[in-house]
Amino acid sequence: MRYIISFLLTSAAALPALAEVPAVVADTPPVHSLAAAVMGDLGTPVLLLDRGASPHGFQLRPSQMESVVGADLVLWVGPQLSPWLKKALAARPEGAEALALLEAPGTYRQDFAAQDEHGHDHAEGEAHEHGDHDHEAEHDHDHDDAEGHDHVHTGLDPHAWLDPENGKLWTQVIAAELSRLDPENAAAYAANAAAAVAATEAADAEAAALLAPVKDRPFIAFHDAYGYFTAHYGLTVAGTVSAGDAAAPGARHLAELQEKAGAAACLFPEAQHDPALVTRLAEATGAKVGGALDPEGTTFEPGPALYPEMIVTLARTIAACNP
Repeated sequence: MRYIISFLLTSAAALPALAEVPAVVADTPPVHSLAAAVMGDLGTPVLLLDRGASPHGFQLRPSQMESVVGADLVLWVGPQLSPWLKKALAARPEGAEALALLEAPGTYRQDFAAQDEHGHDHAEGEAHEHGDHDHEAEHDHDHDDAEGHDHVHTGLDPHAWLDPENGKLWTQVIAAELSRLDPENAAAYAANAAAAVAATEAADAEAAALLAPVKDRPFIAFHDAYGYFTAHYGLTVAGTVSAGDAAAPGARHLAELQEKAGAAACLFPEAQHDPALVTRLAEATGAKVGGALDPEGTTFEPGPALYPEMIVTLARTIAACNP
């Protein structure tokens, strides 16, 4: 499916430039990393998702709620990933900035693999070149219906940061918004963003080199979070132990996975989730268990280096299980 993406920013005239560096809050480690890279020495964004925590079912502490309400700029993936942030955003002053990066123009978006056999559509059915996404993706239906859900796993897949092309785009989007809010430091934001994009490009190239030898070796992941990563690098996921929200799988699904696991080279557990199911599947099928994957970056040291490190580490972990 092609996506029509709306992304409305308050006009520059509606919100005056700030006298100080904007106070920035980010929902997840990858978004926080991009913001930290753009801000550089000018300031440090606040990260809401605690280190080692899972975004599934996360709840804000009162102090975090205050940070969101008082921030000059809130950066989040969107309600599909972080519905727990919506209440705090609703309490912010009228006109306060909150950017849902998943809606940024040019963002490559796709459905969960379980929802859409192909994961995404291409113009006139053409093959997709993962190094050159169709970032003008259009959508003919609304996915922003996550109200009341805990990280839904049908429809739009929110794990879009796992495509480095989106990471580079979001870096520029963040820089543009910070420059609008703080024009005195626009040159610094632009320079920092350029350096961050270069770091992402280097990480992307390293990841591609690591994964090139294992493209034809399907694997089973813990939950349906890797569609963007596997599409970008041409990998094949034979199945997932859990759904997009990391919920416990049913007996029928586990039985189906046992059949698929026989053809998979590796089974990967995931950070912050019990590896017992993966271990059981491996014992039943003889498949090799790889290292734990961390698609949300919650086990990394927060900061500018987290995003490129996360991309390379995912690639290295997948490749290491397929020598």
